[in-house]
Amino acid sequence: MIVPILKLGAPELRKVSEPIHNFNGELEDIVKNMVETMYGASGVGLAAPQIGVNIRLVTIDPSIGENKEKIIVLCNPEIVSSEGKQSCEEGCLSIPDFSENVERPMKMVVKGQDLKGEEVTIEAEGILARCFSHEIDHLNGVLFIDHLSALKRGLIRNKIKKLAKAGEW
Repeated sequence: MIVPILKLGAPELRKVSEPIHNFNGELEDIVKNMVETMYGASGVGLAAPQIGVNIRLVTIDPSIGENKEKIIVLCNPEIVSSEGKQSCEEGCLSIPDFSENVERPMKMVVKGQDLKGEEVTIEAEGILARCFSHEIDHLNGVLFIDHLSALKRGLIRNKIKKLAKAGEW
């Protein structure tokens, strides 16, 4: 089921997410909703806090649904190591219609658990490393605009305030 994606301003987006300890059917239902919501919004990734669920869970598909067998679901992800830098235009489903260049690692190793609680290690580079960095930020209450200069961040916030005032946010 497609569920609403929280937008910038929702306090849930600024909380540090809780680790997952119970790997059960409820988790699979959350993942199903996240994947449908992510694809419905044409996103490449989604973190559980973006749909108001305060757990350390991400779904990522850099193909944006073109190769659904490649979707990555990771519980309790953490970055083990990273190297290099890449700067690219980045957006966020919680800050729709805004994008800016953000510097992220070029390569990284991420570890976490699958839906059964089994440990998983993933070596990522390029767009996949960017996605992991972005989604893990969400789990820590960090949004892509937090990586921008104060000036750029302020401009985006001012535009969002105007949209909110007009009832469009």
